[in-house]
Amino acid sequence: MRLPVLLTLQAVWASLCHAMQHYPAAWGHYDVCKSQVYTEEGLTWDYMACQPEAADMTKYLKVTLDPPNITCGDPPETYCALENPYMCNNECDASTEELAHPPELMFDFEGRNPTTFWQSTSWRKYPKPLLVNITLSWNKTIELIDDIVITFESGRPEQMVLEKSLDYGRTWQPYQFYATDCLDAFIMEPKTVNDLTQQTLLDIICTEDYSRGYVWKYDKTVRFEIKDRFALFAGPRLHNMASLYGQLDTTKNLRDFFTITDLRIRLLRPATGATMVDENNLSRYFYAISDIKVQGRCKCNLHANSCVFDKEKLTCECEHNTTGPDCGRCKKNYQGRAWSAGSYLPIPKGTANICIPNNVGPVNCECFGHSNRCSYIELLNTVICVSCKHNTRGQHCQLCKLGYYRNVSAELTDENVCIDCNCNPFGSDSDRCNGTGFCKCKKGTTGAKCHECLPGYLWDNGCKSRVCDDELLRCQNGGVCHNNLRCQCPAGFTGLLCEKPRCESEAGGCRDADSGQAALPLPPAPLLLLPPLAFVLQWGGCWPATL
Repeated sequence: MRLPVLLTLQAVWASLCHAMQHYPAAWGHYDVCKSQVYTEEGLTWDYMACQPEAADMTKYLKVTLDPPNITCGDPPETYCALENPYMCNNECDASTEELAHPPELMFDFEGRNPTTFWQSTSWRKYPKPLLVNITLSWNKTIELIDDIVITFESGRPEQMVLEKSLDYGRTWQPYQFYATDCLDAFIMEPKTVNDLTQQTLLDIICTEDYSRGYVWKYDKTVRFEIKDRFALFAGPRLHNMASLYGQLDTTKNLRDFFTITDLRIRLLRPATGATMVDENNLSRYFYAISDIKVQGRCKCNLHANSCVFDKEKLTCECEHNTTGPDCGRCKKNYQGRAWSAGSYLPIPKGTANICIPNNVGPVNCECFGHSNRCSYIELLNTVICVSCKHNTRGQHCQLCKLGYYRNVSAELTDENVCIDCNCNPFGSDSDRCNGTGFCKCKKGTTGAKCHECLPGYLWDNGCKSRVCDDELLRCQNGGVCHNNLRCQCPAGFTGLLCEKPRCESEAGGCRDADSGQAALPLPPAPLLLLPPLAFVLQWGGCWPATL
């Protein structure tokens, strides 16, 4: 007898080991926030990034149902089995403990026989939809580390949506859609988690994996796959956690995707089996959930390794001189630099990014050498640099003042990191420019500094569209103004205002005798004598006639 038992135990142990090898039990250790070490200066603290252990988060939640009276049993009701419409011996009576199915039974100890579960009223108002919202609230920010698993006891719903909130239920975003026919239910192409890539990991999909097919005794679970999404960065068995940690550290949208304060299960259509809805026996159709699994940990921004549940509320026990429900700000008198979340990298200890005392040297103001003063703004829970020099501005003097742009060839600490935009005051809309030094030009103006005119415009304290008009006689050398846009020049002249002899553009210039435009001839000699002759004629009476 011993040999079969030993073989059975060996097989169970082998399968358990395989399951444990497929995915690590947790993201990583990070269970120590600080330790004492000996250095040349003596005994000191070595700070590390840390986080609470993963836990079954259903122990700490509050569940709410909408509509509130959707739970069966008031009044008492008899139900039929979905797979057998003639088996109608299931009772629900809220006044009898053995026959009641309250929401708490979604989170009680699994393995009880018979199975305990929450159950809704039947679909007695068909064809009006049987809609139920189940909201799970923690009043605390939670980081998910394993799949969300919902176990149904009377067939999985044919339409369902899993939603999340990051602001304590004020706003909601879909996590995933579930349907027997995604196109029909949600006008979405059916997909699975295996269709996702690193680039599309945050896409919201509709899956038919957990709704199609009807084998009610075996197909009970609906999943939201967390670890399969982790595997897109960490590899199939999550062995490359450094890659995942690096992404979580640097990509806020990815970090937020796995972070929640609330979950909402929206049940839109119950299981109806392989046939059409039997309107003569609607007591077959209802929702029943025996278990909901949510594995996660308190979000403490890697500044705590413990999270306590006190007075119906989860709170991080903050280290690294931080405080707040999520260790999201520096303690009083420890605002020597701006608060920052811890970092998973470098593995295995990460970076603590502790808050430091106020009475530290100017270097900790982190102003890149453009200021030696900083101030803590309690309302904003942040440290900002004061009186930034060298034409810089910003919380850490890391930006350029308006009217200046970043010198890309200079380090942030360089005094010449910001360059004057030098926009032409007549040609530009303002004295500001973009990050490459180009100013925003007025109509008709061009150039990096807006100091040149486009064709059809003339510079006159800015570019004017009226190049010429006949009243101002701007066209020279006999040119005629055409539509106020250009001067129509005679054959011998060119230029915007006909101001240039055409020969200037030819080889040899206007001094070349063979050029198209010869040097202008002098006026005839009699014409040169006209002014003196007029003078003589004016006084002609005073001279002898012989003259």
